[in-house]
Amino acid sequence: MAKRTTPIPVAPLYRILRKAGASRVGQDAKLAMVESVLQVAEEISARAIKSAKHAGRKTVHEDDIRLAIRELRGL
Repeated sequence: MAKRTTPIPVAPLYRILRKAGASRVGQDAKLAMVESVLQVAEEISARAIKSAKHAGRKTVHEDDIRLAIRELRGL
């Protein structure tokens, strides 16, 4: 079995692309999707950590994540 070269599996993101309507997806597109998801996840994480620290906590809660997502969406 080949060693995974991405920090998260490509297959679930490929399935999302297929479910969204893509009939074919190139390997470069799959890897671009992985990179994009990682960038968004890192931004959400940073904002959620900042929210938890602002609340005087070391533990990140679900509400911190949801708030970070709302901030990214501009809602």
